Parts: sequence; C-alpha cells; structure tokens
Amino acid sequence: MADTGFQTTQALTGATERQNRFRYGVVAASIVAISLVHYTTPLHHPALHDIFQRLYYIPIILAAVWFGFKGGLTASIIISIIYVPHVMFQWGDRLTMELEKYLEIVLYNVVGGITGLLSEREKRYAEELSRTARGLEESCSNLQRQSEVIIELEEQLRRSERLSTLGEMTAVLAHEIRNPLGSIRGTAEILKDDYQPDDRKYEFVEILVKESERLNRVVEDFLRLARTKKTERRICDLGDELQNVVTLVTAEARRRGVSLEFDRVALPALFGDREKLMQAFLNIVLNGLQATPPGGRMAIRASHDEAAGTLRVAFADSGSGIGPDALARIFEPFYTTKEEGTGLGLAITRKIIEAHGGTIGVESTPGQGTTFTVTLPLPQGEETS
Repeated sequence: MADTGFQTTQALTGATERQNRFRYGVVAASIVAISLVHYTTPLHHPALHDIFQRLYYIPIILAAVWFGFKGGLTASIIISIIYVPHVMFQWGDRLTMELEKYLEIVLYNVVGGITGLLSEREKRYAEELSRTARGLEESCSNLQRQSEVIIELEEQLRRSERLSTLGEMTAVLAHEIRNPLGSIRGTAEILKDDYQPDDRKYEFVEILVKESERLNRVVEDFLRLARTKKTERRICDLGDELQNVVTLVTAEARRRGVSLEFDRVALPALFGDREKLMQAFLNIVLNGLQATPPGGRMAIRASHDEAAGTLRVAFADSGSGIGPDALARIFEPFYTTKEEGTGLGLAITRKIIEAHGGTIGVESTPGQGTTFTVTLPLPQGEETS
C-alpha cells in the first residue's frame, strides 16, 4: 500500500515537471519569436512594431499565471533587456517614440508583477478551498462513521432494555409458572400409570406430559436469554468444544439421515466460557440439522486468522435456505418460522458470542443452504495472566 502511494506521488511529480517544462518552452519560444520579428521588421512599418510591442504581454501574462510573481517579473525583465537595445539603437532619433517605448517597458514589469501577485493569491485561495473541501469531506466521513456507531449503540441499548424488561418479567413468570408446571407434569405422570398404552386416554395424558416438558423448555429459554450472569472465562480448546458438540448431535443427525462433517484442525487456545460456547454451537448445529432434509449434509469448519487474531467457525448446511425477510430477523428474540419453536435459540447464541467479544453472521441462498459464521477473538496477553 505504501509502495503504491509512493509510486502515485512519483507519477504526479513527473507529470508536473513535464508540464512545467512545456510551459517554460512556450514562454521562451514566444519571447524569441516576437523579438525576432521586432528586430527584422523595417522601421518604416511602425504599425507592425506597435503590434509586436503589445504581443510581449502574452508571454508576460502566461509566465505570471503559470509561475506566479517570480515568473511574471522574470519574463518582463528578460523582455525588457531584449527590447531596450531595439529602442536605443533603432528608435533613438525619435524622442517621442523612444519615451513611449520606455514607458511600455515599465508597463511590462508592472503587468508582470501585478499579474503574478494576483495569480499567486488566486492559487492560494484555490488551495485553501481545496483544503477546506478535503476537511469537510473528512468531517462528513467521520460524522457518517460516528452516526453508524451511534445507531449501532442505540440498537444495542434497545436490545438491552428489551432483555432487561424480559428479565424482570421472567423472574416473575419463572416462579409463577414452573411450580404449577411441575405439579401438572407430576400429576400427569401419575395418571399415565393408570392407563394402558392402547387406551385413548393414555395418549391424551402422554400429550399433556410432552406439552408440559415443552413449556418448561420455553421457560428455561426465557431465563437463559434474560440472564445477565457474567461469563466464567478460562483457557479452552475450541476444537474440544466442537468435538463435544459433534458427539452430542451425532445420534440426532443419524436419525434425520443427515451427514455430519467435522475435520478437526489444530487451533490456538481460546479464552472463553466452555459451557456457554457449547450451548451456542449446539443451537446452531441443531437449527441446521432441523433445516436439512434426509440425504443432506451439515459441515463444521474451524480456522485461524492469524492476521486478525481471531478464530472462525463456519456451520454450513445443505437445507432449504432462508428467505431475505426471515434472514433479516433471524437473531430477533421470539422470531421463528417453526411451529414448535420459541424463537430464542439464535438470540441466545448471539448474546453468548457477543459476550465473548465475537460476532456471528449468516448467509443463505433459498434452495441451497445456510452458513452461520462465528468469529471469536484470541486472548490478549493480560487476559491469559
């Protein structure tokens, strides 16, 4: 990057030098050409000499505009030196015309100096405008970045407020629901013993037990999402956690007819909460398995980005994919497309990953599959001490 910037600067400098050489040539050629016709034109053509005399203003003004005060004054002095012998030796016997010519020489220098000063002032003004424009552009860029940060912080604040409210509600709901729920489930299991499996009432009691278990899981999800318990971080091996997740879901993958792929690679140690990371990874894998039809596959790939100082885990399934509308809301609490889903699994996952200073992203193509990518920072020196 630095080499490219240096090469660009060199190219601009070379272009400026070529442009200046061309301008020097134009001014010098103009002075020489006008002087030649002045000296070679007979004196009995005074009208032509008047024209040539005025033509000297062209190189003077060009030099002043291109090279500023020094350029304009230098050109006018050179022209004066060239023109004075012509006045002295060819017009010397005509006093009136000689005075007029000397006055013209004075005007050459006045015009060269004033035009050069005005040109320099104009250039300084243009440079100031350019600097101001660059400053405004930089300020706008900074303002835009700050606005994006503010919007992101506001979104995080709103999410935290929602979770805080949810936590207060959950504390009440957990107490009011779980105790009666335990009683309902216990009673249903007792009633279940009074009926045979072929009895229709046995089926109803079994539904009651299953639904009470599902409601208990919903309450547990509420608690996990709303809890603000600090993560208990310690050095852990991400490969071990992923292997444990694979071991836990192997039976489920086999039951669904989904091929589970995980090639373990050597990774640097991670500083994190093993239990919570396993929970986050398990949520992602189970979502992928549920979305993948029989014969499909679920692949887990872990890698180390040494330059960024991060570990990256990609969970790719070959399921039905997610539409754009659902993709935009996939991490929102309570948003789900499943009939029996609570919409809290991925919200909990994102909360866990962000609590570890990481990020989670998702890409999906309807009909082809979905890939969740988790990025986690490696521990810094002070964290491991």
